[in-house]
Formats: sequence, structure tokens, C-alpha cells
Amino acid sequence: MTIQPTLNHDLLPTWDLSDLYPSMTCPELKNDFSTLEQKVGDFSALHKGKLATLTAPEMLDVIKKYEVMEETMGRIMSYAGLLHAGDVMDADISKFYQSCHERLTELSTKVLFLTLEINQIDDKILEHWFQDSADLKRYRPWFDSVRLYRPHQLDEKLEELLMEKSVSGSAAWVRLFDETMADLKFDYTDPKTQETTIIGSEEALNYLSDKQAPVRKAAAACLSKTFAKNIRLFSHITNTLAKDKQIEDSWRHYTAPSASRHLSNQVEKEVVDALVSAVKAAYPKLSHRYYKMKAGWFGQDTLDWWDRNAPLPDSDDLLYQWPDAQKTVLDAYRRFSPELADIGTKFFDNAWIDAPVREGKSPGAFAHPTVPGAHPYLLLNYLGKTRDVMTLAHELGHGVHQVLAGPQGQLLADTPLTLAETASVFGEMLTFQSLLNDAPDDRQRKNMIAAKVEDMLNTVVRQIAFYDFEERVHAARKESELSADDLGDIWMAVQQESLGDGIAFDDSYRTFWCYIPHFIHSPFYVYAYAFGDCLVNSLYATYQNSPDGFQQKYMDMLRAGGSLRHKELLSPFGLDASAPDFWATGLNMISDMIDQLE
Repeated sequence: MTIQPTLNHDLLPTWDLSDLYPSMTCPELKNDFSTLEQKVGDFSALHKGKLATLTAPEMLDVIKKYEVMEETMGRIMSYAGLLHAGDVMDADISKFYQSCHERLTELSTKVLFLTLEINQIDDKILEHWFQDSADLKRYRPWFDSVRLYRPHQLDEKLEELLMEKSVSGSAAWVRLFDETMADLKFDYTDPKTQETTIIGSEEALNYLSDKQAPVRKAAAACLSKTFAKNIRLFSHITNTLAKDKQIEDSWRHYTAPSASRHLSNQVEKEVVDALVSAVKAAYPKLSHRYYKMKAGWFGQDTLDWWDRNAPLPDSDDLLYQWPDAQKTVLDAYRRFSPELADIGTKFFDNAWIDAPVREGKSPGAFAHPTVPGAHPYLLLNYLGKTRDVMTLAHELGHGVHQVLAGPQGQLLADTPLTLAETASVFGEMLTFQSLLNDAPDDRQRKNMIAAKVEDMLNTVVRQIAFYDFEERVHAARKESELSADDLGDIWMAVQQESLGDGIAFDDSYRTFWCYIPHFIHSPFYVYAYAFGDCLVNSLYATYQNSPDGFQQKYMDMLRAGGSLRHKELLSPFGLDASAPDFWATGLNMISDMIDQLE
């Protein structure tokens, strides 16, 4: 493997979105919009108000027509969304993205009656339908998901109003957040030369894991300064979205701000509460213990907050060129399952990945499933560090999962968030174990285990702390609008509780809640990461103890997509997330790694 001191950016791939549409003005897109508008009009005229009177074959025909329309809408919005993510600041792309969003919302409103009427149909009628048609019964998980919302459904006109208003309401605030964050500039002062350069958020955040302590401190200073300048806007966005959610939740009679997320994840509140309680109870033996130990490795009693992700003092400053990262991940996948690696290879061979950091590009990383008739795309901001290799392994896991689930179709391919993180985190674990096995000596093994522990703490402890932050913010927002100081107080409280006295905080960290996109895009999403990590730890332990037949069970779980629930999917492995001791198994794996380091 060739590991060089500087990253060769020419080797980084960019995606080709022409598998969705050739361009924003192409005839194919115009034709899809025209056909879709005709189908929506015909569908509404033919079926609205009549669903309860249909036979099973007639209802099957309705569902298949609806699925076709949903896939076309998904293809258009996926194309617009991926274009926008590639360059958030391009005015023409932003205009195109917003226009597509508005047109598709208008069309979705016209077919909204389908799910509303399904929720008004008597259970006996549905059972007769499923008995009369095996093909319709295949869609039962989708019907069940729709009917979960029966207690929270409003009358048709209100539902239509909320959907139409979302374009100028919550979606508009989310777009403002994205465009503001992508446009932020940070004045970074080089600690050696004292020269100041303007950098983007990805580069600034990357410096927080630089090997040189002065670089990390300078990065923290420039991030804090720019966040503080913009904190009133981010506070206003947060307050507005929290209030918007509170109003809608009240109308829908949700018992808690997180209740709708649990419903969409198809996971019981008791299971999430058990996870959160288990992680919080484990803070002392996990994050508190580890960061005190890490501070000791640096010869200190505590670490400044900007040193939390610092490489260990004797770590190598390695950079993985893109071909090396690709080989590392695919080899790890192949050792587990050749099929898994073969699917993963398609992403590299077919321009399905956008890897370079560039101005205007969305920060972070994601895997977008698009639609079953196409294929997923991955967005990365690759900088060549070990964590970037792990991010590639993570997002490729999502992508492979989405490919395997695709044959389930538009309505059944999507996996609830709690299980959607399984393949991604499992991919990380495979890659980590592969790198660990290839480590040449104990020093590198120690550094790699420490890096993995930190990844797990970021995935489990940090994400549960984020969830705790959201719960406190939404609870406080019910009482009054929150100032930037109020939000900073809540942020600092949960950070100190979760990370312990091994980390020293000062006021410069008070604004760092503002750049977490999940708080804005998907309220209460974050516990899915902890769910997935603990679940994968239990899965991997099962794999190590009983490898025979595990690969096939695992691949079958991924292929199921959203056609099965978490209890059904985990049953073949002898796992049950609702069992009282389930989460302890996953958390003990992290604790055992810390024991090794101690």
C-alpha cells in the first residue's frame, strides 16, 4: 500500500448523475413531469373517495399505479437534491431544486388522499383483501406503516394544507440552514507563519484532528469565531423549526417531540428509552474513563475540548490515497462476503461516488438511495485520513444495503433508520478488523484500537448526548423562545455530562451545537447511530461466536429492506432489541476495547 504525505486530488472520483437525468433542461425530465401530472390527475379522478369499495385486485392495481408515480417523483427529487448537494451555492441549481420541490409537493398533495383513506378503512376489509390476493399481501408492511399514523391523522384539507405549506415553512428554513452553512467562511491563522487564509467548514473541522496541537487550537478559534458571528441566525432557525414541530405535534396529539420519529423508525419508545438509559449509565466506564486515560497519554490531567479528537502522540500521520482506500474497504468486504464486495465495486466502476472537497459542496457524507429503478449515490468529503477510509466503509455499507433492498420496490425498499445504520456500521467494523489484523506492531494496534474507541464514542455517547440536547431544547421551547445563551447552556450541560472531567471546556465551545445538520434536517434522528452501533456490536459478536451461515442471514436481512420489522430481522441471529440486557452487549464491546488500552 502506498501512503504518501500529500493527497492526490486528481485520483478522487466525482459522480455522474446522468443515470437519473442528463441535465436540468433535458427532454426526459420535462416528459416525466408532463406524464406524472397526467397520471396524478387521472389517478385522483378515478379513485378518490372510492377505496373502501374496491376489490383486492382493484386495490392492487391502485397500489401499483401509486408506486410508479412515487418512483418517478423520487427520481426527480433525487436528481434535484444530489445536484443541490454538489453545489449548494449555485443559483441556477438552487432555483431548479426549489422549483422541483414545489411542483412535486403540489402533485403529492393531489394523491395524499390514498394514505388518508387507507387509514379510514376498517381492519376487516384489509384482512379480506390480503386473503384474496397474495400479491397485495406483499404490500402489507407498507399498509401497516401507513396505518401506524391513524391516531395522528388530521382531516384531508388540513393534511393538504400542511403538505403545501411545508414548502414555504419548515423546508424553507432547512434550505436556509444548508445554504448558510455551505457559505460560511473561516479565517484560519496559521500558528507558524501567522498568515490568515479563508477556508471552508470541512477543512476547518479537519484541522481539529491534526497532529499539531497549535493547529487544532487555531482551528477551534476560527470555527468558534465564525459560529459566534452567525449564532443569532442559527438560533432563530432552531427556534422556528422547534416551534413549527411543536404546533404540528400538538395538532396530531403526539405525546412527546420524539414520538413521531419513533413511529417512522417503527421502534417502540420503550426500546429507545432503554438504549438511552443504558448509554447514559455507561458514560463513566466509557467516555469519562477513556478521555481521562487519553489526557494521561498526553501528559495532562485534562484535554482541552479542541484536543478531544487529536491523534495519539505516537501515531503515524498517514494519508490514504483514494485507490488505497478503495482497496482497503473492498478487501475487507470481500473477506466477509464476495457478493458484498462485488456490489461495492460497482460504486467505483460507475461514477456513483463524489469524493472531493470543493467550495459550495454540502459538508459531511451521505448515501442517497434514489429509487429502485436507478442506483444509490455516495457523497463524501475525502481528505485521506483513516477516519475518511472508515467513512467510505460506512457510506458504502449504506449503498450496498440500498442496492440489495432495491428489488423490494419503491414502497418496501426503504429501511427504518434504526436498521438503516446496520450495514453501514457493520461495514466500518469489517474494515477496522481488517486494518487491525494487518497492523505491523503493537504500537499501531494500540493507535488503531484507540481510534476505533473514539469512533464508537462519537457514534454512541456523542449521538445519545445529541439526542439528550434535542429533548431538552424542545422541552424548553414549549415554555418560551430560546436565546443563543439558552441553547449554549443546554449544549454545555450535555457535553460535560457525557464526556466527563477528562475534557476541559470553555465558552468558545458554546456555539458548536449550531453546525449539526441532523438537528435541522431530521429531528431526533441521531439515536439511530447509537442503535446501529450497539446492534452491530452484538451482531459482530454473534458472527465471531457462530460464523457458520451468518453471511447468508446477514445478506437476507439487507435484502428485506423495509418489508420486515426489527424483531423479525434480528430473530434469525437470536437477538432481540427489546430484551433488557441487549444494549449491555454492545456497550461492553466498547468497554472491553478500553480495557485493552488500559
